[in-house]
Amino acid sequence: MVKIYGLLLALAVSSCGAHKEQNDLTDNKSVSNSENITGPIALKSIKHSVHHLASDGLMGRKTGSEGLEKAAVYIENFFKDNQVKPYFETYRDSFQTKENFIGYNVVGYIEGQDPVLKNEFVILGAHYDHIGTATAVQGDVIANGANDDASGTVAVMEWAKYFQEMKNNKRSILFTLYDAEEMGLLGSRHLAKRLKDENLDLYTMINFEMIGVPRNPDQSMSYITGYDLSNMGEKLNVYAEQKILGYLEKAKAYNLFQRSDNFPFYEVFNIPAQAISTFDFANFEYYHHVDDEPDKIDFDHMTTFINKMIPALEGMINAPNKEIKLHE
Repeated sequence: MVKIYGLLLALAVSSCGAHKEQNDLTDNKSVSNSENITGPIALKSIKHSVHHLASDGLMGRKTGSEGLEKAAVYIENFFKDNQVKPYFETYRDSFQTKENFIGYNVVGYIEGQDPVLKNEFVILGAHYDHIGTATAVQGDVIANGANDDASGTVAVMEWAKYFQEMKNNKRSILFTLYDAEEMGLLGSRHLAKRLKDENLDLYTMINFEMIGVPRNPDQSMSYITGYDLSNMGEKLNVYAEQKILGYLEKAKAYNLFQRSDNFPFYEVFNIPAQAISTFDFANFEYYHHVDDEPDKIDFDHMTTFINKMIPALEGMINAPNKEIKLHE
């Protein structure tokens, strides 16, 4: 997550309850158990990718580093192995930072199956960079970034694999993994502008940020930033036929909507572009810390969440009309 979250963590002492939740939908609690996980996406695959992206060998995935390059290659190979095509000539959307680093988003593409709706796009995204190093703990300085944001990155990769296998998406989908989020959303800003300049018909964008740890059982499984700006949270719950998404007061209080990779797409396209997270300021203490490692991830929770999001995403991607709208 971008640096502002460090200040928020220091200020936060508790998480707030859900808001505007739909009583006609079944509550989906945070606790999961591997014996009860159902769905097409396997825990083993998720765990393998998180362990790789958050390994010491990738050295914290800092923009411009060898570790970031290794992460990009891993994502590209995952897309290739699962027949997910690049949207541009290659998978990489490259840009230059003020520090003269070359950054690159990794962008996969699955064309829609409907002859008309395929001209409309949905973006599912997350950032795959991290900060490199942090304050040493027992000689360890590598800030592995397992929850922030290997967790979101792996979710997007797994959904790309799923939709490619199913071939049931009416709209076209871009699977976008951003570089330089930690430097101020540089990758997503670059990609949003590029796609706007190419006149992409973008319907919705969802960014997934820190989804590797569960919330308390009496709270919604996740929350969506900018809840009041659109009907996205409500519609996704309807599509899922259960309440996966709720409202977090702290997200509004600290304006998290503007502090992750969804915001450039909202600014540039003026469409519903929001972030979904299960980090709520009370359930994870290793933000930008060397102990943000795979052993801190609850893989049962993460696998359950990724699978439960599938019908919500399918409902959005396959709706006959643009049902998700900004509030006037």
